Amino acid sequence: MRGPALVFEHVTLQLGGTRVLDDVTFRVEAGALHCLVGPNGGGKTSLARALLGQMPHSGHIRLEGDVVGPIGYVPQLPEFDRNLPMTVDDVMALLSQRRPAFMGASRPGREACAAALQRTGVQVSGRRPFGALSGGERQRVLLAQALNPAPWLLVLDEPTTGVDRPGMRLLEDLVAELHARGVTILWINHDLDQVMRLAQCVTSINGQVLFHGSPAEALDWTHFR
Repeated sequence: MRGPALVFEHVTLQLGGTRVLDDVTFRVEAGALHCLVGPNGGGKTSLARALLGQMPHSGHIRLEGDVVGPIGYVPQLPEFDRNLPMTVDDVMALLSQRRPAFMGASRPGREACAAALQRTGVQVSGRRPFGALSGGERQRVLLAQALNPAPWLLVLDEPTTGVDRPGMRLLEDLVAELHARGVTILWINHDLDQVMRLAQCVTSINGQVLFHGSPAEALDWTHFR
């Protein structure tokens, strides 16, 4: 069993008067580990948010395959008010369930959240304030919520920001495990060494598609910058 293929057709997106994406067309194969690269401000995050239905756009984005959900999403590490009275459990409940977070998680929900946190190496109490965590710990919590419930399409937006070397290895191991299980992974990544080691296919975007193919075909690294 494999996750869905992901098709972008003539996707154009504007923010205010600025055209962020212009006629972006490419395909992510079912079950692939596919990396998006390109400069900051090139539209990679906007494309991911359009996929998630968070940004209006023209053109078409569709999933193809027998298994099309759920979708897991790890955003860039957000700016966060450290005085906001939310615990790790609160954040997991807010992002991982449909019932209101103030009601808390159900017992099965708490167990699933605890298992996801353990899987991503979060060694803190769920009652600890989310704002008291380090950047790397917060990123691991965001990764945990993306794995609960287990996704068939996982979108990663620079998930290694603020993560130490052990956290980087843990992330790579998790991605390898999910990929082996057939999960489709779309990974926005600035680490070109990591892209060369792990990706099956690479798309470089700077407003438009500059390059699309295997890392081995990308002999001219100017496509990635």
